[in-house]
Amino acid sequence: MAKIIPFKAVRPTRDKVSLVTSRSYDEYTPAELASQLDYNPFSFLHVLNPAYVNQQKISATTRFRAVQNKYNEFKDENIFKQESKPVFYLYEIQGKSGMFTGIIAGTSIEDYQNNVIRKHEDTLAYRVEYFKDYLHQTGFNTEPVLITYPENPELQQWIDTVKKRRPLYLFSSLNREKHTLWRIKDQQEIDWIQKQFDAIGSLYIADGHHRSASAELLYEEDKASGNENLNYFMSFLICETNLKIYEYNRIINDLNGHSKENFLKALDTDFNIENKGQELWKPQSKFQYGMYLDGDFYALTLKNTNFSSVLESLDAQILYEKVLHPLLGIGDLRNDERISYIPGSKPVTEIKKMVDSEEFEVGFMLYPASINEIKDLADNNLIMPPKSTYIEPKFRSGLVVYEL
Repeated sequence: MAKIIPFKAVRPTRDKVSLVTSRSYDEYTPAELASQLDYNPFSFLHVLNPAYVNQQKISATTRFRAVQNKYNEFKDENIFKQESKPVFYLYEIQGKSGMFTGIIAGTSIEDYQNNVIRKHEDTLAYRVEYFKDYLHQTGFNTEPVLITYPENPELQQWIDTVKKRRPLYLFSSLNREKHTLWRIKDQQEIDWIQKQFDAIGSLYIADGHHRSASAELLYEEDKASGNENLNYFMSFLICETNLKIYEYNRIINDLNGHSKENFLKALDTDFNIENKGQELWKPQSKFQYGMYLDGDFYALTLKNTNFSSVLESLDAQILYEKVLHPLLGIGDLRNDERISYIPGSKPVTEIKKMVDSEEFEVGFMLYPASINEIKDLADNNLIMPPKSTYIEPKFRSGLVVYEL
C-alpha cells in the first residue's frame, strides 16, 4: 500500500508563473544564468542563487540562509502564495521529447524506509548530507522526486477527465515547453486518488534518489520536533509507461596505452565488430554498442548474452566489465577524471565533435535501459552503475514548493 497526501503548497501567482519558474540551475550556461538574474527579477533563480556573484566566497550555511531570506522576500512581495487547504495537482509537460502527465503529491518517508518506494541507484553520503542541511536551513523544497507507478486504467481515465477542465496554469517556457497545471481540491476526489494508490503495491524512484535520501535523513534527525511535514517528501508521480528513459553515453580521454589496432583486437574477444564509417550509428537493441574512434563509427554486438542476473545483463554493467575496466583502466565510474558522460537526449554528433576535438579518444553509445530492468533491479535490491539512465520529464523549479 502506497500512501500519498495532499499538501498546502506554495506556488507563484498566476500572472507571474511563466516568469518565476526555471529549469534546474545546473542546466544553465553561465551566460544564460547571468541573463536571467540580471533581467528577470521574478526568476526563481534569484531564490536558488541569491549571492550568485560571490557563490564561491561564502559558506554553505550562509548561502542556505540567504536562500531562505530570498524565498521569504518572494512571499512577502506576493510573488508566491500558499494554498488555503491541502491539495493535489495534475501537471502536464509538452516538449520535444513528448508529453508527460503526473500527480504532484506528498509521499511517505515510512513507505521509503519500508521499501514500498523502491530504489535502483546508490547515493553519495556527502551529497545526501549537503542537501539535508539545505532542507533544514531553508525550510522548503521545490524539486520533487520523480516516482513511477504501474499502469492503472482508472487513474488514466481520471487524468483524461481532469485535462478537460480549465487549468490553474497554462504557460510556455523559453525552451519551448508547454506547461499545464490543474489543482485538485475536492475532498472526495482527493480521497479517491488516495484509494487508488492504497491499492498499489510498490512505487519506484525514477529520478531523485539523493533528494529522497536527504528527506529521510532530515526526518530521522528532526522527527522529535513533531513537524508532520517531515513525514513526507514532495513527489511527481507518473505512470511508468509515460517515462522517457535515455541512456548515458561514455567518452574516454585515452585508450590506456593501447594502439587503435590492439584495442580493436581486444574488443573482438567479446564483440562482433562492424565498421560503419561515417554513418551516425546508434545501438538498435540491447547488447549492442556504438563506438566512435579515430573518425569512424563502429557497431559492437556482444557475442555471449547468457547472464545469471539482471545487473550482469545490464548494458552499462557489461560495458564496464568487458571494456571500461579491463581494457581502459576505468575503475571508479563516479570519480575517474578520464571518463565523462553525455545524456542520450543529445545527438550522436556531440560525441563525434568531442572526440574529433582530440580532447577525448573514444566514445561509446549505449541502448537505453527499460523500465522493467529498472524495476527488476529495485525489486532485488540491486544498484545500477553510476550514470546509467537519464530520465525525463524534468520538473521546473519554483512551480510548486513543499514547505517543511
